[in-house]
Amino acid sequence: MTDTTAAGSRRPPLIGALRWDTVVGALLVILLAVSFSTVNGFSNALNISFLIGNTLPVAAIALPMTMLVASGEIDLSVGSTVGLSGAVMGALWNHGMNINAIIVICAALGIVCGLVNALLVTKLGLPSLAVTIGTLALYRGVAQIVLGSNSVTDFPQNYLNFGSGRLGGSFLPTAVIPWLVLAVLAAVVLHATGFGRSVFAVGASAEAAWFAGVRVKRVKLSLFVATGLVSSLTGVFWVLHYASATYSNATGLELSVVAAVLLGGVDFDGGRGTLGGAIAGVFLLGTMQNVMSLADVSAQSQTVVTGVLLTVSVLGPRVARQVFARQARLQPLRGKS
Repeated sequence: MTDTTAAGSRRPPLIGALRWDTVVGALLVILLAVSFSTVNGFSNALNISFLIGNTLPVAAIALPMTMLVASGEIDLSVGSTVGLSGAVMGALWNHGMNINAIIVICAALGIVCGLVNALLVTKLGLPSLAVTIGTLALYRGVAQIVLGSNSVTDFPQNYLNFGSGRLGGSFLPTAVIPWLVLAVLAAVVLHATGFGRSVFAVGASAEAAWFAGVRVKRVKLSLFVATGLVSSLTGVFWVLHYASATYSNATGLELSVVAAVLLGGVDFDGGRGTLGGAIAGVFLLGTMQNVMSLADVSAQSQTVVTGVLLTVSVLGPRVARQVFARQARLQPLRGKS
């Protein structure tokens, strides 16, 4: 089938090829190639393992966040949910509770956190940006109350091995396996099911989706709950990966998650985006941070770079769409000249 514009004229092939998520994927490949060949220490197996392991928390939360942003909403409380989950995990472990039971409780806690956000947005009609800024502070404050300034580190070694171990002595972290399973599941749900089509429909126009029979509030509620659940489980992984539970775990993580998702081409206004683009954005951002660390760039400067990328990721796709739309409008006129 020939790709056409609304006017029925043939669309330039370059326009169809240069989707934003495709560009991000290409940039990731280029950055990896340059880093392997020019950055000292980047190709070391231990460094690659660190890169992937440190990126996995962002990569995990980016999966439900992609769907949430595609639906026209956002959750800025994810970093605080990670910290709260870790604080609860540390406090319960200090009280002698079985770690398997603790993980179940943390998962339930994540569902509750997501449900609070969802109900405030869907039942009271409050904007998710404002709601989750509030719960960002709320969940972090509760985490500090739960654990105080304590740091818990004496978790069972076999669980710590899962958090920081590698598969068969390779460079791949053990935790990459459950992440891959979750990523495949999220891709199928978003791009190959009726629920995924409903997500994009809600993001494009919640009113039109409602008139088409989509249960808009139910879709958004399930996405907020899924984001809370994955964030809480990521909090468990964070504790095991870094072998430390403190109330300040994952402070600022929400900035990296949102920057990576938007960098991958997911429209902030909803209705557009791909999970593949979001994952490419996650690992592009993670690779850049790893390269900057190897080059002894300060953490403050890395935060500045993340902020710049967040701005570019919001403006870039919009500017690209406007340029492509203008080229498409001009194409019939060029054909007549």
